[in-house]
Amino acid sequence: MRSTTLALMFALAMIPATCATNDLVEGNPDSSIKVTIYEDMQCGYCQAFRTMLDDKLLPRYGSKVAFIHRDFPLGRHEWARSAAMAARWVFEHSPRLSVVFRRELLAEQEHITPAGLRSWVSDFAARNKLSDTGIVAALTDQRLAAAVDQDIQLAAARGIKKLPTVFAAGKVFSETIVYDDVAKALDDALTR
Repeated sequence: MRSTTLALMFALAMIPATCATNDLVEGNPDSSIKVTIYEDMQCGYCQAFRTMLDDKLLPRYGSKVAFIHRDFPLGRHEWARSAAMAARWVFEHSPRLSVVFRRELLAEQEHITPAGLRSWVSDFAARNKLSDTGIVAALTDQRLAAAVDQDIQLAAARGIKKLPTVFAAGKVFSETIVYDDVAKALDDALTR
């Protein structure tokens, strides 16, 4: 069973990703090399990957690779799904601020509680001149919930169980991700 799941994940990793207009993409959205990142904003491993993305991957590959974000909030994380919905709302108003939202929320995740999420998103809206009522309403918006659920279903179909899971140049990386491994996969893809 495990080998079947791994074979399916590898086969799905080989399918080229495309960038849709509603995708949050960092780096070069026109690149033929796509990295798809499944993440949960309440996940410590996702926080570590975000740091790697900011400090190493984007500076080195940002002009050559598209980094596509997908939401996969785990059921055991009490506020992750609502945060993903708010991130979608921010994206609709400013793709640039959506990156900032995800970066800041991941950095602050240890200090956020289910009851404190509303206050955190309100503060984010105030700091960034966004609608407080709009971002708070996003926490329960069924349209945004359906968009997040679509990512969850795609992740489940791909056999994803650990986060973050990163599909990069035909390789799958999960949970504790090593920069050198991702860099090698990208370097190989860029030289092909």
